[in-house]
Amino acid sequence: MMNKQKVQIMQTRATDGEIIEKPALSYGSGLSFVFLLLVLTLLAGSIYGFIMAVQATETDESAVGTYFALSAVVFGVVLLFGLTSLDIVSPGQTSVRQFFGRYIGTVRRTGLVWVPPLTTGKKVSVKIRNFETQELKVNDLDGNPINIAAIVVWKVADTARAVYSVEKYEEFIHTQSEAALRHVATVHPYDEPGPGETSLRGGTDIVSTELAAELSARVSMAGLEIVEVRISSLAYAPEIAQAMLQRQQAGAVIAAREQIVEGAVTMVDQALKRLEQDDIVTLDDERKAQMVSNLLVVLCSEQNTTPVINAGSLYS
Repeated sequence: MMNKQKVQIMQTRATDGEIIEKPALSYGSGLSFVFLLLVLTLLAGSIYGFIMAVQATETDESAVGTYFALSAVVFGVVLLFGLTSLDIVSPGQTSVRQFFGRYIGTVRRTGLVWVPPLTTGKKVSVKIRNFETQELKVNDLDGNPINIAAIVVWKVADTARAVYSVEKYEEFIHTQSEAALRHVATVHPYDEPGPGETSLRGGTDIVSTELAAELSARVSMAGLEIVEVRISSLAYAPEIAQAMLQRQQAGAVIAAREQIVEGAVTMVDQALKRLEQDDIVTLDDERKAQMVSNLLVVLCSEQNTTPVINAGSLYS
């Protein structure tokens, strides 16, 4: 079922006039090498025949020697023409072939290959490549200016689309990467996400996956495949960096204070319960309040407290 759907999609694209990659007629290194040796041998024979025909023309006034010489020249030109059907494709490279402006296929064989004569080829690399986008200044979901950059790992998946669908596919993916990065950065807050939101700083893996999916959709028309996208740089813009740092520091202080107060209240509660449970001392409400106040001051103070001994009564 999946193969039938794939064939239908390819047929639909072909009918729409879109060029997609297809294999070109070619032969591997073995037959190509034999063909090369045969052409070189025949070329050497045609040169020898031409020399012998010229010598025969000098000794014989008939036109037979001239005909042989011309035949040797024509045969040699045909053999030289046959050499143009040989091409060398390096590993990690492909050769996109066209015949008088018409795309006939892509050669993915490596080494010495035989291709149809009178065809021209353009080498297209299918190696995995990567680049880092420029550091972009955009506004996040909350409107805060941030600086962000990403590393994009990609390769050419469809050589025909890469060559014929866009002008320059390398410049195309650079431009689309920056556009996708801008869009993803504007739909997420830098920090402190709300319910159901993902922050750029806290959800880097999720944001990178979302960025890779959007970039893949943008460059698929050019036959490019996105292998991976990762956020490489993320920070507040310099004009608000100091203010945001102070806000983060204030938030950290508040969180620490909340934890300290919660721990102090727990300790005071345990102390009062222990005094009552062991019947060490009986305290009325006023003395309990005074004890709670003293303990909270001691536990929550940033500096060491100095105790004051009261030798009299609390009510005097």
